[in-house]
Formats: sequence, C-alpha cells, structure tokens
Amino acid sequence: MKILVAAWACNTLQGSEAAVGWTWLAAIKDLYDVDVLTARYQQDWIEAEIRRRHEEFARVRFHYLEPPGWGYEPGNRFWQWQADVPLLVPLFHRYYRRWLWQAYQAASELNRREHFDLVHQLTFVSFRFPGHLWKLGVPFVWGPIGGFENTPWHLLPAIGRSGAAYYAARNIVNSAHKRLLRGPRQAFQRASAVIAATSGIQAEILRWHGVPSEVICEVGLPFEPATQFEQRNHGEQLRITWSARHLPGKALHFLLRALSRVPESMDWRLDIFGDGPCQSNWRALALHLGIDARCRWHGQLPRDEALSRLRRSHILVVTSVKDLTSTVIIEALASGVPVICPDHCGFSDAVTAHCGIKIPIKSVRRFVSALAETIASVHSDEGWRRHLAAGALKRARDFTLEAKTEMIERIYRNALERRSLPDYLDSDLQT
Repeated sequence: MKILVAAWACNTLQGSEAAVGWTWLAAIKDLYDVDVLTARYQQDWIEAEIRRRHEEFARVRFHYLEPPGWGYEPGNRFWQWQADVPLLVPLFHRYYRRWLWQAYQAASELNRREHFDLVHQLTFVSFRFPGHLWKLGVPFVWGPIGGFENTPWHLLPAIGRSGAAYYAARNIVNSAHKRLLRGPRQAFQRASAVIAATSGIQAEILRWHGVPSEVICEVGLPFEPATQFEQRNHGEQLRITWSARHLPGKALHFLLRALSRVPESMDWRLDIFGDGPCQSNWRALALHLGIDARCRWHGQLPRDEALSRLRRSHILVVTSVKDLTSTVIIEALASGVPVICPDHCGFSDAVTAHCGIKIPIKSVRRFVSALAETIASVHSDEGWRRHLAAGALKRARDFTLEAKTEMIERIYRNALERRSLPDYLDSDLQT
C-alpha cells in the first residue's frame, strides 16, 4: 500500500512537533511504501539518518519543500524572535500556509504518478492547518489534532501580565477560528478518519464539527521503556525535575511557590531544564522565596544528557496551564519517574493513579497548596513513590512504537474500508 504523508516538522532534534512527525513516521515506515512531504531545512539531518539506518528506511522517500522567497530554519534569528515574541507568530503562520499549498501542488503531481491509496496530514497538529491533501480524492486521514481547547480564564491572572494578555488573545482568536475557519470545516467533512490528540480535543471536534474521532496521544516513545527505576535510600534527598521552555504558560512559579511551603526539614533538590524569556523572573522568585540554593538551572541541554539526568530523578513535576501531552511526561514514565501534574490537558489522559498524581487546578491557590502537600507526601513515603515508579514503566508501554503502530494501522484500515467517497472535487476546490 502506498501512503503520502505531509509532515512539515519531522526530526528528533527539536522535540515537540518535530518529534511527533518523526515518531509517527517511525511507526508506519515498516508497513507501507511511504512518501513524505517535509520542510527543506531538515534535509541534511534526515539524509544523514537515512544513510545511518538505510535498511529501516528502504520504503520511505522524502520530498523537501520550501516556498520561494522564504528561508525559515530553526536557530536563525527570526525563528528565535518568533519563539520569544508571540506577536510574530502570525508571520510564521503565513509562511506555513504557503508551504501547505506547495505541498498540495507537489502531492497532486506525485499522486498522478504513484496513485496513493491513502494520504495523511500529520504535522503541524493544530486544527487551524488541515492543509489541502483532502482535495486529492484519496482516503484522507487527519491527525493527531490539537489546539481546540482554550486556556482556562481563571488561570490567566496567575501567569503575569504578558502571559495573561497572550493567552487571553489566543482564547478569543481560538474561539473565533473554531466557529469561522472554512478550511478545517471542509477537511473534517472530507476526512475518512480523524485522530484527536487528547480526549478533550475529541470532545471539541464532536461538539464543533459533529465528527467522531479516535484518541491517539501525539507523543510516542522512540526507545523502549527502562527495565528498572531509580531507587531512593532512607534519608536521601528527593530529586525533583521540571523541564519546559521558560514561557509564562509553563508556570514554573507554581512549583517554586509550592516548594517554599514544604517543611523546612524536608531535603529536596529541583533540577530545572530549558530556557526562555521567563527565566530571569523565575530565578529572582526562587531567590526571593529563599529556595534558590536548592534549585539547579541547567539550561537547554542536548537531548541525551537531559534524558540521562531525568532518569536519575525521583519525580517529574509539570505545571503548564495549556498544553497537549508534554513529551517529557512520556519520557519520564519510560524512565520509571512518577509524574505530578495538573488534572487537565493531555496530562489527564497520559497519567493514571498507578503512575503519578493529578491535582485539580480549579484555583491557583489551592493547586499550589495541594502541590506542596503532594511533594511532601512523596518525600515521606518512598514505598508509595516506588509503587508509582513501577506503574510508570508499565504505563509507558502504551506509548511505544509498537503500540502506536497497531493503533495507526487500525485507523488506516478503517479509512480504506470507507474509501467509497462522494464526488467532492467541485470547481471551487480546484481554485
């Protein structure tokens, strides 16, 4: 069977969206003949990976695209600006829409030669960008899809003025897009199968478009779960990890305030990974709270080193007010590290009572207080922590490539069974 995949982001260097593209491709590359449309900036890395793992990618062909007049590449100056200054993000969206149109033109030409059995719009996962592959008259799979859910309004005052302004504006724009954008509405109507990244997104898709979907976590494990977890001896310091971009919505200050409330006699250390515009304020807060001596700011580490340090920790704490399923949560589970997180977003799906602790976040004050109590309880009850660590390794098996492959294969099979599609290639879709 021949599959065409559109995955603008597709590598393991950046994590996030790019890791989603590469992991999902890794899950299907052994089952089908796959053509992949992807961004040109990744060509050197992808070609090197193919040379290194030639037999694994024998059935995959990459097509590298870049719209004329654009030169986006992670690491260049504009990329960094738009990552740190949200007002510049619409400029990237304009570029990405151009790329999606170019991908459709390339897909049309490829389909005339290859006659694909199925096409899949993979990354970006945002519902705003369904692309145009659904116009090809081939069974169309879209997902994993994210972006539908708004940030809870009651959390905005707690993330600072700039963060509150950004997420308030995003909520307003997001609500308008859910109601008004024509592209997603058409793509949902034409899709043979839809994949939601979380159960919350699944409910939103059904609410706004009346379309059923299947839930598959956007994050997958590119490696096998560990066979053992880090032991903590009696009286040993509790090693806590927090890892994310230092942005307002990641809300590290919730954890810092919680740690300032745990008993003074409790021995703990917080390892903080990542960087970003909020770091200086958060470091100042740690100093103000009197916990700076116990906080280690590691910055943005190479992925292998960050994973090695994560495996040596005792718990991972996540504090994001808006996310899908953070990659670091799945990596923590696979490392035997229990997770403490808010009970919302994709965290609610990924973390169970057997591998972590989910805390309601109906108010920031109560969340911070409950977070402090939970960390203190984990510190005092190593037996409970070890039980959660063992559960984390077991839960991680649900996110392996093998598990994801089975789910994707079933969705593809169902989409092909519904391949008797209406004639929707009207003249307005050809313009």
